[in-house]
Amino acid sequence: MFDNDRWGEIWNTLSRNKLRSFLTMFGVAWGIFMLVVMLGMGNGLKNAVLGGFEGFATNSCFLWTMPTTKPYAGFQKGRSFTFDNEDISIIRNNVPGIAVCSPQLQLGGWQSGNNVSYGSKVGAFSVYGSEPEVIQVEAIRLPQGRFLNHADLNEERKVAVIGQDVVDQLFKPEDPIGKHIKINGVYFQVVGVSKKKSSAEMGDNPDAKIYVPFTTFQKAFNALNEVHWFTLVAEPGVDVGEVEKQVRQLMARKHRVDPTDESAFGSWNMQEFYGKMNGLFIGIGGLSWFVGICTLLAGAIGIGNIMLVSIQERTKEIGIRRSLGATPRNITGQIVQEALTLTFIAGYFGLLAGVGVLEAIRSVAGDADYFKNPGVDLVVALIAFAVLITSGLLAGLLPARRAMAIKAVDALRAE
Repeated sequence: MFDNDRWGEIWNTLSRNKLRSFLTMFGVAWGIFMLVVMLGMGNGLKNAVLGGFEGFATNSCFLWTMPTTKPYAGFQKGRSFTFDNEDISIIRNNVPGIAVCSPQLQLGGWQSGNNVSYGSKVGAFSVYGSEPEVIQVEAIRLPQGRFLNHADLNEERKVAVIGQDVVDQLFKPEDPIGKHIKINGVYFQVVGVSKKKSSAEMGDNPDAKIYVPFTTFQKAFNALNEVHWFTLVAEPGVDVGEVEKQVRQLMARKHRVDPTDESAFGSWNMQEFYGKMNGLFIGIGGLSWFVGICTLLAGAIGIGNIMLVSIQERTKEIGIRRSLGATPRNITGQIVQEALTLTFIAGYFGLLAGVGVLEAIRSVAGDADYFKNPGVDLVVALIAFAVLITSGLLAGLLPARRAMAIKAVDALRAE
């Protein structure tokens, strides 16, 4: 390995055919370059998409009522029904595995805007009646003030937590904490400001939301004994899909709905959606490895072919060396070393070019929501390089066996 004469011979062999050596190394370099870039780009997309779930409880689901599609217990199909306050305690007391069962109300219904004013300024925002536990599900943080608490809920306080967009439209440059906003003629004191943690929006824009206590909402906006939907979070290790199934069955019995009527309840399962997205990126990563390794193998095959051509050109030389006492290990070692040298140099520059391209993309993309921190970690890079070296080793061993199959007498006769 450290024989200077052998390295000199390798250099002479490669330098005699510069174009052939360059094109062979380019094929290998292109393979590891493509592998690194594809993996890095896939990671950048994955970081952006899955990073959008930051702050959300991924083991959660949302459940609401819809018109029935089957007649049951004397009721015709098409009957509308709503959750009520009694359902809160029924779910909490009878469904195991629930970490959070948070009833929700929304003024005006799904994705509606409500006029909210402060002084002479008016804006349209989504108003929610919530319990304090909802912060365990929503991807929000509190740069100012506090969130709702159980004292607000029990004493039916007229307090509100407002999103950053509400602050920007109604209060700037004033500090909103302690001020009063008017929602449908009812005044609420601002006790906190919320801001979204992630780029994803599961429904309304989090920065344009206003949270008021659930009990206060019911009385202030004439929604007594109503629950628009439930936010459910499963305990660690519990499948939220199973929790949802049990709640559906329980609520079907309570509200006299056909238990086989799947359309009577609407739902959205965050855990299932997150799992699908994660599976998608596992598939993208697997495809990147498959395409990259195939490209690397194509480069290795190119090296093997070149080594076979080189052996054919040096048949007489090999015969002379064997007649002078060169051992099979010497001949095999030189050929394998030539293949590994080609592979290592090409792989190094290919890896360097791939990392350089990813760094350039990172600097251009910046903190874009659609693409974040493209790159590969050291372990992945080492694995890719190990695959490359293994390919180079195989590319050298096969031609080496061909060289050893040449008889010395026949080699000396070769022209």
